[in-house]
Amino acid sequence: MRTTLWIVIIGILIMFLRKLVKRRIADIAYRYKIQKMIEMVGIFLIVLIILLSFTLDNLKDYTVIIGLFTAGIAFTLQELILSVAGSFYIFALRVYKPGDRIEINGIKGDVIDINSMYTTIMEMGEWVSSDNYSGRIVKISNAFVFKGPIKNYSMDFPFVWDELNIPITYESDVELAKKIILHVAIDHLSDYIENSKETWKEMVKRYYIEDATLDPTIAIKLTDNWIELNLRYITDYKRRRVTKHELFENIEKSILETKGKVSIASSTLQLLKFPLMDVRMKS
Repeated sequence: MRTTLWIVIIGILIMFLRKLVKRRIADIAYRYKIQKMIEMVGIFLIVLIILLSFTLDNLKDYTVIIGLFTAGIAFTLQELILSVAGSFYIFALRVYKPGDRIEINGIKGDVIDINSMYTTIMEMGEWVSSDNYSGRIVKISNAFVFKGPIKNYSMDFPFVWDELNIPITYESDVELAKKIILHVAIDHLSDYIENSKETWKEMVKRYYIEDATLDPTIAIKLTDNWIELNLRYITDYKRRRVTKHELFENIEKSILETKGKVSIASSTLQLLKFPLMDVRMKS
């Protein structure tokens, strides 16, 4: 009876503190973290009270039975236990937080909520192309943080490298094409480049990682039909699709202004016309 009373008191206290925090703290992100901390501490206290309710005298004659029962409960609730442990792990080690873009268990999206059991994600991809929301809300057990890799697009370094392939004809001025593409890329991405350089310096200091080129670069590839200019650049992880569209639009516009010195290539199919044949039958 006393144990039940304490559980009820803690439950009421958790609800009261959550409402108090909601009224007193204006910052949404900070308020969210405090509320989750209150919730997890409350769950820990409830579990502790339940464990302490079993005194040594009660356990003396039923050690084997209680041991088997506990093992059965642990096996049955292993996913639950791992989920609760995973929530502590996520918050303690900053694996990810609400607002981060992650990929876990093959599902990519933006984290919109983390509770003591599940991580809630606004899914991206699937039947829609590129980094667009599919509209589905996905709940993933926190236990998955112990079972596989977690890809975080925004932790520490909120930029990603991307590529854009520009095919030009063999008759085009390759050097002029390279200058046009690099000029458009540098002009369009200058803010990203400068911001990413400062962040990358901190990454190099913090982690065992080699320095990398953050300025746009071009690599040339020869194919059977055209010369492929591969532009590699850095951009904000949330603007991958938009950046690629804007780059290609501006590059195409600049190439058209060369008046034929540079031409964008396309796949062609040549049809051969067979000559007419006069066939006469002898009688």
